[in-house]
Amino acid sequence: MRRLPHRYPFLFVDRILAVEEGRFARALKSVSRGEPYFAGHFPELPLMPGVLLIEAMAQTAALAQPRSAGELGVLVGIDKARFRRPVVPGDQVVLEAEIRGMRLGVGVAACRALVGEEVVAEAEIRFAIRRLERERGT
Repeated sequence: MRRLPHRYPFLFVDRILAVEEGRFARALKSVSRGEPYFAGHFPELPLMPGVLLIEAMAQTAALAQPRSAGELGVLVGIDKARFRRPVVPGDQVVLEAEIRGMRLGVGVAACRALVGEEVVAEAEIRFAIRRLERERGT
Protein backbone atom coordinates (compact mmCIF):
# COMPACT_ATOMS: atom_id res chain seq x y z
CA MET A 1 0.00 0.00 0.00
CA ARG A 2 2.99 2.30 0.52
CA ARG A 3 4.35 1.69 -2.98
CA LEU A 4 1.13 2.12 -4.96
CA PRO A 5 -1.36 4.97 -4.66
CA HIS A 6 -4.21 2.88 -6.10
CA ARG A 7 -7.04 1.66 -3.88
CA TYR A 8 -10.08 -0.57 -4.28
CA PRO A 9 -11.73 -0.94 -6.74
CA PHE A 10 -8.81 0.15 -8.91
CA LEU A 11 -5.98 -1.75 -7.25
CA PHE A 12 -5.08 -4.76 -9.41
CA VAL A 13 -2.07 -6.03 -7.47
CA ASP A 14 -2.97 -8.38 -4.62
CA ARG A 15 0.54 -9.26 -3.51
CA ILE A 16 4.07 -8.12 -4.30
CA LEU A 17 6.34 -11.08 -4.99
CA ALA A 18 9.62 -9.28 -5.78
CA VAL A 19 10.89 -5.75 -6.35
CA GLU A 20 14.26 -4.47 -7.41
CA GLU A 21 13.67 -0.73 -7.68
CA GLY A 22 14.80 0.68 -11.00
CA ARG A 23 14.97 -2.78 -12.57
CA PHE A 24 12.19 -5.29 -12.00
CA ALA A 25 8.97 -6.16 -10.19
CA ARG A 26 6.79 -9.27 -9.94
CA ALA A 27 3.29 -9.25 -8.45
CA LEU A 28 0.22 -11.44 -8.19
CA LYS A 29 -3.44 -10.83 -9.06
CA SER A 30 -5.91 -13.52 -8.00
CA VAL A 31 -8.96 -13.21 -10.21
CA SER A 32 -12.23 -14.05 -8.46
CA ARG A 33 -15.82 -14.22 -9.72
CA GLY A 34 -16.66 -11.41 -7.27
CA GLU A 35 -14.65 -8.80 -9.19
CA PRO A 36 -17.03 -5.88 -9.91
CA TYR A 37 -16.29 -5.75 -13.66
CA PHE A 38 -17.58 -9.30 -14.21
CA ALA A 39 -21.15 -8.08 -13.68
CA GLY A 40 -20.98 -6.50 -17.12
CA HIS A 41 -18.01 -8.16 -18.86
CA PHE A 42 -19.65 -10.60 -19.52
CA PRO A 43 -22.33 -12.04 -17.20
CA GLU A 44 -22.49 -15.38 -19.01
CA LEU A 45 -18.81 -15.54 -20.02
CA PRO A 46 -16.76 -13.67 -17.40
CA LEU A 47 -13.50 -12.38 -18.92
CA MET A 48 -11.10 -9.93 -17.30
CA PRO A 49 -11.07 -6.90 -19.64
CA GLY A 50 -7.82 -6.47 -21.54
CA VAL A 51 -7.60 -2.84 -20.45
CA LEU A 52 -7.55 -4.01 -16.82
CA LEU A 53 -4.73 -6.46 -17.60
CA ILE A 54 -2.83 -3.49 -19.03
CA GLU A 55 -3.58 -1.53 -15.83
CA ALA A 56 -2.39 -4.46 -13.69
CA MET A 57 0.86 -4.57 -15.67
CA ALA A 58 1.23 -0.79 -15.36
CA GLN A 59 0.74 -0.99 -11.58
CA THR A 60 3.43 -3.67 -11.46
CA ALA A 61 5.74 -1.42 -13.51
CA ALA A 62 5.01 1.35 -10.98
CA LEU A 63 6.45 -0.92 -8.27
CA ALA A 64 9.74 -1.10 -10.18
CA GLN A 65 9.99 2.55 -11.21
CA PRO A 66 12.93 4.50 -9.86
CA ARG A 67 11.54 7.48 -7.98
CA SER A 68 12.03 9.66 -4.96
CA ALA A 69 9.62 10.44 -2.15
CA GLY A 70 6.81 12.66 -3.39
CA GLU A 71 6.94 11.28 -6.94
CA LEU A 72 4.58 9.06 -8.87
CA GLY A 73 4.87 7.25 -12.19
CA VAL A 74 1.91 7.88 -14.47
CA LEU A 75 0.95 5.92 -17.58
CA VAL A 76 1.70 7.85 -20.77
CA GLY A 77 1.74 5.15 -23.44
CA ILE A 78 1.18 1.53 -24.37
CA ASP A 79 3.00 -0.17 -27.22
CA LYS A 80 3.12 -3.72 -28.58
CA ALA A 81 0.11 -4.87 -26.52
CA ARG A 82 -0.92 -8.45 -27.19
CA PHE A 83 -3.53 -10.63 -25.53
CA ARG A 84 -2.77 -14.34 -25.91
CA ARG A 85 -5.68 -15.93 -24.03
CA PRO A 86 -8.57 -14.80 -21.82
CA VAL A 87 -8.14 -14.39 -18.07
CA VAL A 88 -11.10 -15.87 -16.19
CA PRO A 89 -12.24 -16.27 -12.58
CA GLY A 90 -9.97 -18.66 -10.72
CA ASP A 91 -6.83 -17.62 -12.59
CA GLN A 92 -3.81 -16.48 -10.63
CA VAL A 93 -2.02 -13.95 -12.80
CA VAL A 94 1.67 -13.33 -12.21
CA LEU A 95 2.57 -9.85 -13.44
CA GLU A 96 6.13 -8.98 -14.40
CA ALA A 97 7.69 -5.65 -15.33
CA GLU A 98 11.27 -4.98 -16.34
CA ILE A 99 12.43 -1.37 -16.63
CA ARG A 100 14.12 -1.03 -20.01
CA GLY A 101 15.21 2.58 -19.76
CA MET A 102 14.66 6.11 -18.49
CA ARG A 103 15.23 9.37 -20.34
CA LEU A 104 14.22 12.87 -19.27
CA GLY A 105 11.74 11.56 -16.70
CA VAL A 106 10.07 9.11 -19.10
CA GLY A 107 10.61 5.38 -18.81
CA VAL A 108 9.72 2.17 -20.59
CA ALA A 109 8.88 -1.15 -18.95
CA ALA A 110 8.53 -4.48 -20.74
CA CYS A 111 5.57 -6.18 -19.07
CA ARG A 112 3.87 -9.51 -19.23
CA ALA A 113 1.11 -11.40 -17.48
CA LEU A 114 1.28 -15.15 -16.97
CA VAL A 115 -1.13 -17.83 -15.79
CA GLY A 116 1.05 -20.75 -14.83
CA GLU A 117 3.83 -20.83 -17.42
CA GLU A 118 1.60 -19.39 -20.17
CA VAL A 119 1.94 -15.75 -21.24
CA VAL A 120 -1.61 -14.37 -21.41
CA ALA A 121 -0.76 -10.73 -22.17
CA GLU A 122 2.24 -8.51 -22.81
CA ALA A 123 2.95 -4.86 -23.54
CA GLU A 124 5.50 -2.10 -23.37
CA ILE A 125 4.33 0.43 -20.81
CA ARG A 126 5.58 4.02 -21.02
CA PHE A 127 5.44 6.12 -17.87
CA ALA A 128 6.43 9.60 -16.78
CA ILE A 129 7.61 10.51 -13.31
CA ARG A 130 5.48 13.31 -11.86
CA ARG A 131 5.80 15.25 -8.64
CA LEU A 132 2.87 14.71 -6.26
CA GLU A 133 1.25 18.04 -5.45
CA ARG A 134 -2.18 18.87 -4.17
CA GLU A 135 -4.53 20.37 -6.74
CA ARG A 136 -5.26 24.01 -6.04
CA GLY A 137 -8.33 25.84 -7.18
CA THR A 138 -7.85 28.72 -9.58
